[in-house]
Order: sequence, then structure tokens, then C-alpha cells
Amino acid sequence: MNGIVAGVSGISFEVFMSYAIWFISALCAYLIGGINPSILLSKLIYHEDIRAYGSGNPGFTNFKRAYGMKFAWIVFLIDFLKALLPCWAFNGIFAQLGYDPQLGAVFTGLFVMIGHSFPVYYGFKGGKGFLSLLGVLFVTDWRAGIIAMAVLCILLFTVKYMSLSTMSALVAGTVALFALGANVIVGAIYGVCVVFMIWRHRENIKRLLKGTESKFSFGSKKQ
Repeated sequence: MNGIVAGVSGISFEVFMSYAIWFISALCAYLIGGINPSILLSKLIYHEDIRAYGSGNPGFTNFKRAYGMKFAWIVFLIDFLKALLPCWAFNGIFAQLGYDPQLGAVFTGLFVMIGHSFPVYYGFKGGKGFLSLLGVLFVTDWRAGIIAMAVLCILLFTVKYMSLSTMSALVAGTVALFALGANVIVGAIYGVCVVFMIWRHRENIKRLLKGTESKFSFGSKKQ
């Protein structure tokens, strides 16, 4: 009798965890995604708020334009890793529970993106999410991540528009996901994230069409 009860309890716990992991991954991803290194470093190092400068966007590009490259790469790295690490962790957990690990990565990434864009810590006003989505892509399929990074570098060093380069890179990454055999649901979730990221760049798109978008350079300002 005790063995039967234990068996039923074990099965019930497995079922509970298989449902709970969706909520846990979403909550953790949202809270981690909401951490914004651009805001934190502008206040910690320069005693200013990056949102008061340039485009007002608390992201890598605006931080670099305001303060130069010296600390901008820290922003770049944290925004990238805050998506890559939780997606990598839940990728493995989802796999242990019998789910498609890529689904675990993109589902977690979806909420990293939401947290980054609408962070509870900063009045639900955050960044645009390119670097976070790049981190998600590398976990989902590193080959698609490399393709996206290659497109980014080629365009950034030729046309020199960061906004155009980032949007094009992630569109290429989405196409690569499908081409490399990702599940349709996985590709669709990631595609929705990319469309949302492009929508967040709507003002940049308007400036690109008008020819008034600022070009990216590697020069520095404040040190």
C-alpha cells in the first residue's frame, strides 16, 4: 500500500512540476529581463540617468552615444547574458521534463523580452530588446545565432545603421531557425518576439525612411 501511495505521489509531483515550470520560467525570465545595465551604470558611474539623454532609450546604442565605448561593452554583455543564461538553464530543465528544449529556450526568452521592454523596476519603461533576443537565439540554435551575428557585423560595418543592422540580423536569425529544422511553434514564438522588437524600433524606421537616422560609430565621448 505504501508503495502505491508513493508511486501516485511521485506521478502527481511530476505532473505538478510539468505545469509549474512554465510559470516559474516566465516569472524568473521576466524579473531577470527587467534588470537594465544601461540605467544602472549611468547612475552608478556618471550619476545620471541615460533616459534623459539622446533618444531616451535605455540600451547599448544610446548608452554608447552618450558615454562612449569604455563602459558600453559592459551594457552589451549584460543585456546579452541576462537572456542567454536563464534560457540556457530552462532549456535544460524543460528537456529533463520531457519537453522540447528549444521550446524551453524561446518560451523563457519571450518573458526575458517582456521584462526587458516593460520592467517592473523602472515603471514598465525599458529597452528595445535586440541583445536579449540575440542571446535567446544562441541558446535556441547556436548556428542561427552565428548567422544573425554575421548579418549584424556585415551591415554595421557597411551601412552603419545600428537599428537596420539589428532588425535585419534577427529577421535573418528567424529564417535560419526554420531552415535549420526548428519546430514550427519554436520558430513562431521567436518570430513574434522579433516582430515585437521591430515594432519597438518604429521611430528608427521612420528616421531611416526620412534619411535622418544617426549612424553608429566606435568613437568615444565621456571617459
